[in-house]
Amino acid sequence: MTQPLILASQSPRRKELLDLLQIPYSIVVSKAEEKLNRNFSPAENVKWLAEQKVRVVAEQYPDAVVLGADTIVCYDGVCLGKPKDADEAERMLRMLSGQTHSVLTGVCIKSNSRCETFFEETEVTFWPLEDQEISAYIATGEPFDKAGSYGIQGKGALFVRHIKGDYYTVVGLPISKTMRVLKQFALHSF
Repeated sequence: MTQPLILASQSPRRKELLDLLQIPYSIVVSKAEEKLNRNFSPAENVKWLAEQKVRVVAEQYPDAVVLGADTIVCYDGVCLGKPKDADEAERMLRMLSGQTHSVLTGVCIKSNSRCETFFEETEVTFWPLEDQEISAYIATGEPFDKAGSYGIQGKGALFVRHIKGDYYTVVGLPISKTMRVLKQFALHSF
């Protein structure tokens, strides 16, 4: 019998991506604090944050396989999380306008006997954005639960000139690599 899979996330995007694997899972939202460690690189931070989410849920469900992920946007040495308000969303979008930035997603998968943690990084280049585009986008409410203040899978796609790397890393779960790691836990096979 295989262990049950738990997604330690309330993200509807991660749920949609995990649904692509067509394996049963449940959702348990982690109560881990999502705060960057200033001593870590962006890659270390996304892996560490994913591990913190998983650790909290795995303590409650020791017989399950727990999957957690965290995404950050980095530009010019600055890591951008979710905006606190409209002003912060506007600052982030102005910063990214016409520029190339990195999106990193860290993933942790843990069972009682093993733990695998990895990250993927994708470069995203924005078109130059006009003030009215930024204002109209913020008015949709879409930026507020997304790292870097945009969702590539939503209206934020209109800002993207091109990407280099895995699209699903930008959405919030590099599903292809995640599936390959889950296979090691005997949870999926193609």
